[in-house]
Amino acid sequence: MPGSRPPKKGGARVPARRSAGLLLYRRPARGLEVLLVHPGGPFWQKKDLGAWSIPKGELADGEDALAAARREFREETGQDIAGPFTPLTPVKQPGGKSVHAWAVEGDFEPRALTSNTFLLEWPPRSGHHQEFPEVDRAAWFDLAEARRRINRGQSPLLAELEQLARS
Repeated sequence: MPGSRPPKKGGARVPARRSAGLLLYRRPARGLEVLLVHPGGPFWQKKDLGAWSIPKGELADGEDALAAARREFREETGQDIAGPFTPLTPVKQPGGKSVHAWAVEGDFEPRALTSNTFLLEWPPRSGHHQEFPEVDRAAWFDLAEARRRINRGQSPLLAELEQLARS
């Protein structure tokens, strides 16, 4: 079955996890910069290098990937982005999730970040639920710094963007 993982114990197939996102970039005088977001919640609070990501989220079965990428960008940043959108080669993250991404030139003010939230039992097994932002901050990084901060599975997106920017 296309888009599925091999059978797990018991023979049940598990759909491949996919997400879609936008790699927003700009070209200030000092060179190419990309916008990355940091995941919110207590697990990610003290993690930095390798924790940042492009704004992205789960892609539902049958959902248009670019529409999902635009929706996720809006949900995680509070801003809509207009194209044109350049498709990038999908990448696979270490956990097995594939990321479908589009490069788009634009601007965003990180202080204007408005992220959706999620509910989590915190502390674990406490019975108390707290609301956390899905994304707790956003920042512009030059490519060298972005490579240090981005989830390693998404790093090829930066390399492809750099190649596109040169052509």
